[in-house]
Amino acid sequence: MSRGVALLGSTGSIGKSALTVVRRHPGRLRVVALAAYGHDPELLEAQAREHRPDLLAVVDPQAGRALAARLPPGVRLEVGAAALESVATHPAADVVLSALVGAAGLRPTAAAVGAGKLVALANKESLVVAGRLLLRLAAERGATVVPVDSEHVALDQALRGGARGEVSRLVLTASGGPFLERPLQTWDAIRPEEALRHPTWSMGRKISVDSATLMNKGLELIEASYLFGVPSERVSVVVHPQSIVHSLVEFCDGSWLAQLAPNDMVFPIQYALSYPERWETPFARLAVEELGELRFQPLDPARFPAVGLARAALAAGESAPAVLNAANEVAVEAFLGREIPFTALLPVVEETLAAHTPCPLADLDAALVWDEWGRARARQALAGRRLRA
Repeated sequence: MSRGVALLGSTGSIGKSALTVVRRHPGRLRVVALAAYGHDPELLEAQAREHRPDLLAVVDPQAGRALAARLPPGVRLEVGAAALESVATHPAADVVLSALVGAAGLRPTAAAVGAGKLVALANKESLVVAGRLLLRLAAERGATVVPVDSEHVALDQALRGGARGEVSRLVLTASGGPFLERPLQTWDAIRPEEALRHPTWSMGRKISVDSATLMNKGLELIEASYLFGVPSERVSVVVHPQSIVHSLVEFCDGSWLAQLAPNDMVFPIQYALSYPERWETPFARLAVEELGELRFQPLDPARFPAVGLARAALAAGESAPAVLNAANEVAVEAFLGREIPFTALLPVVEETLAAHTPCPLADLDAALVWDEWGRARARQALAGRRLRA
């Protein structure tokens, strides 16, 4: 019997890779609902025509009007932010893949968790903004949250090799991004198109910039701490430019378990969509005999302070990661819009966090209040850092 898949964020890089996995498992996976913001209505229409979901949701009203007369028969259209939750709770969905970008993915992800779904989570911001609350809701509603990030999928697999009490630490690998060896004195001149050229992964614009600053690794550290119940001081980051070893677990007896796979998102996505089973892969396998050397090096905190910033936010209190994420989203948008230089990205986040007094989060609404506060305060921090026209 095939699994019904509801896909939040179908036109992004993760969404497109997920549909590649669906195509290669026609007897096991079928699309029952698709959702996107609406930045690419032509692609969304093509996806609807190919996969014939029961429901198509689009946030942007203009995209909704464009799609209304162009969808194939049998595909129901909903428009607006609330439509994302309709996809997330679709009754025929056995697994909901949350691949929306940013904190905007929190409410539909929480809706899927509240409906007791198997949630394949690519929207790391949901856990960064409200990790404890989301996982508590999952426990209450019988939902299962499975990671999609390659690093967390690697940890999930490696942790099968021992009891949680035997774990010494988790180690996330980072490629180091496009500026691993670029002289620091030239970073003021970094242009958005340079930051978007990741050396080993093909990703969306926001996560590509996060990979250039290594803020993505800071967010992943927070996510790993929540997902696996490990305190932040026992989560480390090591630079591995080849992106073949996706993460490692060190056990108390000094043994290590690592997960290796090609640097293609179809592998962690298939792991999440097939969970808890493990399916034969239709994709090209890793030829370990051809790897040669695997290189690792310590993270340079002077070059990449974002990881330490995220670790400090997690230690400070639950509202601080929400503010960190919000400020980072604002800063990345400003950089991509050529409003601020690359070297202003983290100072905007630091200034925003410095103005914040951390506190516990009572509920998801409180998390989103702090998300809005962080955005507003980050916009203030942009002043004085804007590039001259």
